[in-house]
Order: sequence, then C-alpha cells, then structure tokens
Amino acid sequence: MTDLEMLSYVDHTQLKAFATWEDIKELCEEAVEYKTATVCIPPCYISRVHKEFPTLAICTVVGFPLGYSVTESKVLETKKAIEDGALEVDMVVNISDVKNGEYKKVEEEIAKLKEAAGDKVLKVIIEACYLTEEEKIAMCKAVTAAEADYIKTSTGFGTGGATLEDIELFKKHIGPHVKIKAAGGVRTLEDLRAYIEAGCSRVGASAAVKLAAQNK
Repeated sequence: MTDLEMLSYVDHTQLKAFATWEDIKELCEEAVEYKTATVCIPPCYISRVHKEFPTLAICTVVGFPLGYSVTESKVLETKKAIEDGALEVDMVVNISDVKNGEYKKVEEEIAKLKEAAGDKVLKVIIEACYLTEEEKIAMCKAVTAAEADYIKTSTGFGTGGATLEDIELFKKHIGPHVKIKAAGGVRTLEDLRAYIEAGCSRVGASAAVKLAAQNK
C-alpha cells in the first residue's frame, strides 16, 4: 500500500478548541484532494461543511473530550450532528463510570447513542490511557454488546494516545462486527502504516495528509 493509498483509512482531524473556519476549510480541501475517509471536525462546523463540501463524509465528536456529559445530552448531540450532516459520530464514554466499575451503565449509554445514530457509524472512544487492562477488556465487551461500529483508543486530549499493545488487546476481546480506530499520537507515516497493518480500519490523524503529500 502506498503512502497516498493509506489516506483512505484516515479521519482527517481538526478538533482544536481554537480551530478557525480557515483551518476547517483547509482540512476539507485536503480531504477532498487526497480522498481521506472523512474529516473529523467540531460539531459547530458540521452544517457549514456539509453545505460547502456536499460530497465530503463528515465525522464529529460527542461528549468530547472528557466524556462525563449526561447521556441525554450526548443523545441530543448525536441527533443534532446527524441532522446537520454528519455520517459518523465519535462518542466518549463516561470514564468516571468505567473507573467505578459501572460497565453495564456504560453499555446502556453506548446503546442509546447507537439507537440515536441509527444507520450512521458510531465509534466509541474509551480513552485507554486512563484504564487498566481489566477496564479495557470490559469496554471491548460493552462496545460489542451495545452494537457500536468501532472501538476507538483515544481522544488525543488525554495523557496518552494509541498504542499497538492496545490494538492487539482489542482484537482479542471485541466481537466480529466491531472495527478498531486508533487516534492520538499518530504523527508519522510509519505510525499510520503500523496501525493499519495491526488491524485498524480507521486512524485519526491531523498530519498524515501533509506527510503523504510530500512524498507523492
């Protein structure tokens, strides 16, 4: 697989709190040119991007980045994002619930968001840097039972990002319908290739397009 072909696995991402319209527009133009899987953008920009780049697949975030919004808020965020034009939603689990061992509660929240998303893609960010191995395995089971589409390693805003060790752990414990997204700290083309080869169907990255473009 060439460097440019790898970009079809990338959610081209700009989620900084101070992202301007010019930042988002540049991201979208790059995504169109280099055929990334999606653009992953803040919810406040979905409607404008959908109007100005109607062929572009839009991913957004819900309960981001800390995850402790109440479920009702996350459901409303999800419905609004899809109404505005998002095709994919990356939600953050309630990490406090995970740490409290309330795994069934987390599963129920994921299921409610999947119901709200309907036929759109729901990715579940478990923020693995804060979790023990036992908790990660419990989240693999919760994501599977709730019938979400992806388990995702990280927000990119925590104390750590994706690791290949976590990808291997996920592969052992998720159900056959669940895919894997790595995010956080994927800064080189070598990183991108390693995560794809490890089994990730999607990788969240902000720098991959510019790096691949230099090598075309």
